[in-house]
Amino acid sequence: MTVPVVHSWAMQYPQHEIVFLSRPSLASLFSHLPNNITFYNADLKGVHRGLKGLYVLYKELKAFDFDIIVDLHNVLRTKFLSFLFKLSGVPTYSLYKGRWEKRKLVRRKNKVLTSQKSSFQRYADAFEKSGFPVLLNFTSIYGNQKGPISGLHSITGEKGELKWIGIAPFSKHKGKIYPLELEEQVVAYFAQDRNVRVFLFGGGKEEEDCFKGWTEKYPTVVSLIGKLKMDTELALMSHLDVMLSMDSANMHLASLVNIPVISVWGATHPYAGFMGWKQLPINTVQVDDLSCRPCSVFGQKPCFRGDYACLYGIKPERVIGKIESIIF
Repeated sequence: MTVPVVHSWAMQYPQHEIVFLSRPSLASLFSHLPNNITFYNADLKGVHRGLKGLYVLYKELKAFDFDIIVDLHNVLRTKFLSFLFKLSGVPTYSLYKGRWEKRKLVRRKNKVLTSQKSSFQRYADAFEKSGFPVLLNFTSIYGNQKGPISGLHSITGEKGELKWIGIAPFSKHKGKIYPLELEEQVVAYFAQDRNVRVFLFGGGKEEEDCFKGWTEKYPTVVSLIGKLKMDTELALMSHLDVMLSMDSANMHLASLVNIPVISVWGATHPYAGFMGWKQLPINTVQVDDLSCRPCSVFGQKPCFRGDYACLYGIKPERVIGKIESIIF
């Protein structure tokens, strides 16, 4: 979610440079961004692990002779790094997460169901505090183009007049996963349409087993697990007509390549500020009449009712209708 803000900043301040620090797995998200952005790997499982490793990382970063530190994460690791830079005389500014406001949104009693500031705006606010206000005008990591997929035809086939639907049915937490037996009905519906090709996005053993079962039942459906790296996956996403996703990383990845996303929300809620970049509220699917929703900001809490009514209450026909409203 930082990408649209960092990209906008870099375009508006071409005379300055950003060194963006994050995990190596996210480097490909920044490979198409302006040249005044440098990605720096934080090897948190290796040389930068633990307090000693963070100090090593600080010493490496100090060599850049930064003028300003902007902490867009505001967790223990980044607070520690910011503290070290502050001791060395570098001005530091951090993200305000709005934790108290979000707690009121998810508490069981006396909920305050008010839309919170988006994370994109919170990142922009952090830059503004540092003296660099940002106009958020990002479109796609590919600009006005699509990503290159000429080498993927053996996997995707030719698009021609077909409508391409991406489906990413998983998320990190159970409270954000549309029940697979209901999701399969959506897959089956579009699998029998000759004018549509369905691509399944995901990773991990559980997802691979699920996708294998679906592709055996529905031979026109294509599983992408293990076939693409993130950069080629993003390129393929940019050619989709729509993505169906949970409140998950794939919602944000599709948003970064300017593709409409039908997003399914269970325990979480768009009001917490984590909607995909430029995604429309009309394209969300959620149960609106449950007094317990939302019960979690990030979806990690188990359902205290035990029935996950927030997810089982969404009919497959409703999800299908949302997709068809975009592709037809």
